[in-house]
Amino acid sequence: MSTTAVAKKEKVNLEARNFITRVYGWMTIALILSGLSALFAATSPIAFELIWGGKHIGFYVLVVAEIAIVIILSAIIKKVPVGVAVFMFLLYSIVNGLTLSAIFLVFEITSIFIVFFISAGMFLAMSLYGRYTKQDLNSAGRYLMMALFGLIIASIVNLLLKSNILQWIISLVSLVVFIGLTAYDTRKIVTASQMADGSDTFKKAAIFGALELYLDFLNIFLSLLNLFGKKR
Repeated sequence: MSTTAVAKKEKVNLEARNFITRVYGWMTIALILSGLSALFAATSPIAFELIWGGKHIGFYVLVVAEIAIVIILSAIIKKVPVGVAVFMFLLYSIVNGLTLSAIFLVFEITSIFIVFFISAGMFLAMSLYGRYTKQDLNSAGRYLMMALFGLIIASIVNLLLKSNILQWIISLVSLVVFIGLTAYDTRKIVTASQMADGSDTFKKAAIFGALELYLDFLNIFLSLLNLFGKKR
């Protein structure tokens, strides 16, 4: 192999590593911000009253806001500067953390931390599988996305039914789906990294990849918490 070819291969590998580092770096920052904002909302009397006081109007406003941020970010990420994409992603993680403050009101703090570390272990295992597997995960991804839409519909229905049994089933299926999506999304990120060139396009792609993995991890965590978390 010529010196030029070796140099080119090394550059490709470096860009791939940088891309993956950005993805997991942004994901980690987002999780830290979500955890801190959730803890703040659960311990600050003023924040608690704004979110959970009255008829929980503040909570519903935050839910609408985080859904809007994700929809807007997905629609405009290719057109906006990298800084705007980063700001919207981090803003989403903070808003999402505020809504997640409910877990500190429902579950024991020790249980939350235990489930968090179990979730981290499961996420890491499936992410490594997605990174190194030679299997084609595209077909599995399509079925997982179909299952995800089914989960969304079932969750909306259960808002009316308020069935504990249905909620348990939703949490169990959600756990399986997001474990699978972790491997699938990781595989997509690894594939994209082979084409990364350090441009703004791929910097924004790293942010979007971080958003996908962030959501995968949070849903694994919340599913396990609903299934095995010890309530107050």
